[in-house]
Amino acid sequence: MAFNIAIDGPAGAGKSTIAKKLAADLGYVYVDTGAMYRAMAYYFLQNHIDASDEQAIAAACPKVDVTIQYTGGEQQVILNGENVNGVIRKEEVGNMASATSVYPVVRTKLVELQRQLAAKENVIMDGRDIGTVVLPDANVKIYLTASSKVRAKRRFDELTAKGVSCDMDAIEKDIIERDYRDMHRETSPLKQAEDAVLLDSSDLDIDGVVEEMKKIIKKAE
Repeated sequence: MAFNIAIDGPAGAGKSTIAKKLAADLGYVYVDTGAMYRAMAYYFLQNHIDASDEQAIAAACPKVDVTIQYTGGEQQVILNGENVNGVIRKEEVGNMASATSVYPVVRTKLVELQRQLAAKENVIMDGRDIGTVVLPDANVKIYLTASSKVRAKRRFDELTAKGVSCDMDAIEKDIIERDYRDMHRETSPLKQAEDAVLLDSSDLDIDGVVEEMKKIIKKAE
C-alpha cells in the first residue's frame, strides 16, 4: 500500500521547499501540485486567454497535458511535451494560477492525475486542498502556515537575491489578497482538514520545520 503525506497551507508558507526536502530525506516521490496548476496557467497566458473567461478556460483544458517526470532526482514539469520548469515560477504565472484554479474544470483535470500518482507511489503532495479534497484518505495531513509578514519577508528576500526590485508592503498585500481568494473560492477552498496537524513555521527555519514534520510522520507510522 502506498503511504501518502498531504501538506496544505497558504501561499508563501514554504510548502514546496519543505515537501521537496522531506521527500528527499524519506525517499518519497514529491508531487508539486502548485507547479501543475502553474503549468496550466502558463498555457493560458501563452494563448492570451483571460483569467475571467471561464468558457475559454474550459475550452482550452482538453488541449493541455501536464505531467511530472524525474531526471536525476530533479522534478521536471512537462507541459504538452515541453519542459516549463524555467518559466512557471514567475509572479504573473502564480497570479494566473490562483485566478484560474477556482474553475472546477481546471481542478478536475489535475486532481485525477494527482490521485493516479498517489495510488501507485509513496508520495508527499502539497497544495491548498490536498488533505481535504485530493487525498482525503492520506496517512498524514499537515497544515503549514506562517504570518503574512513572515511570508512577505521570505518572498522579498528570494526576489532580491535574484536581483529583482520589489516592495515588501506590496508583496504582503498580494499575499493577503491571495489568501482571501484561496479561502473564499467556491471550489475546494483553502482550509485545515479536521484531522490535520497545524504547524506554524513563523519562527522556524527549513530544517526546523522538516524535523517537526518527521516527528508527526513517525507518530502516524
